[in-house]
Amino acid sequence: MKTETQRKYFRFPLAYRIEHWVMVASFTTLALTGLVQKFAQSDISIWIINALGGLTNVRIIHRIGATVLILEAIYHVGLLGYNLFVRRYSPDLLLTREDLRNALHTFQYNLGWRKERPKQGRYTFEEKFEYFAIIWGTIVMIVTGFILWNPIAATSVLPGEFVPAAKAVHSGEALLAVLAIIVWHMYHVHIRKFNKSMFTGYLDAEDMLEEHPLELEALNQPVEPEPDPDRPRRRRVFLTVYGIVAAVLVAVVAYLITFEQTAIETIEPIETVNVFAPLPPEPVQIVSFDRPLNSWEDGVGELFATRCTFCHGARMPLSGLNLTNYDAAILGGTNLPAITPNDPENSGIITKLRSGDHPAVLTDEDLAGLEAWIKAGAPRE
Repeated sequence: MKTETQRKYFRFPLAYRIEHWVMVASFTTLALTGLVQKFAQSDISIWIINALGGLTNVRIIHRIGATVLILEAIYHVGLLGYNLFVRRYSPDLLLTREDLRNALHTFQYNLGWRKERPKQGRYTFEEKFEYFAIIWGTIVMIVTGFILWNPIAATSVLPGEFVPAAKAVHSGEALLAVLAIIVWHMYHVHIRKFNKSMFTGYLDAEDMLEEHPLELEALNQPVEPEPDPDRPRRRRVFLTVYGIVAAVLVAVVAYLITFEQTAIETIEPIETVNVFAPLPPEPVQIVSFDRPLNSWEDGVGELFATRCTFCHGARMPLSGLNLTNYDAAILGGTNLPAITPNDPENSGIITKLRSGDHPAVLTDEDLAGLEAWIKAGAPRE
């Protein structure tokens, strides 16, 4: 015969546990495929995306997990309604002032200001806080998720700013949810003390006494349920109403997840083309000046005016060499004498043009004529 401490108390029926693990599966899928998109440049994200077959597959898997979560939410609403309206269960999950007092009591207990933990009922304030956080997070994720899933349809009725706003909210809420599960939920049900009720459906007397002493007292003082002749009628009414509502919601979900593929399919990269493709340069055809270069007044001055004065003009000439008039040309610049009468070999113009690295280029005929002019004494007239 089992002692009182070995006795087990039934907490969650199989349907509740199946719902819980469906939620775990969908949440894990969403977290995995969502975070690798949020941190797509990290090495582990790249590895996971490649392992799942690419970004398009990751998006499809993410949306399958989202669809399961939405359908589970529709089912959960029906379950809550059935328990409250048909079975007349007490709304134990609702937050009350007592939960706030229990939260303060627990805070004081953790600081050593109180000797005992607060006595709580079927659901502790920690479980209630987490439950409503899941409800809030699920609503936010579904609404923002549909905006991101159907951006074209969303922006046909909403301002375009809603899409980046939905992305920021969806991404931030997802990260918050993952951290809450790891830090809050995992600690309370697996680290602080391993809770087996979602595996077996039962808690032993010791765990019940520690976590849910008020519920334990109620279970040890069973009350005979009163006859409820109106329950069959309530059941028919509820199943009819909920059946219609659920069918409409499922139809709406089916429509919203299929009519637009914009955010799922990866657009093929645009074909790259050469934007700038210069033709091979053609050799410059140097045109001869085609005039005799007998003196400055007879050809030489005009040659310099057409070929050289862009750089060696009257205003700020390069190297100080002004070739706009005879006197300035003979005076020369800051370097070697530009024109040395009777000596073309020591004339800077000739040596510079012969080197081939000067911007101005003359034909061989023009260069020979210029040399002949200098050799003849570089006459003005």
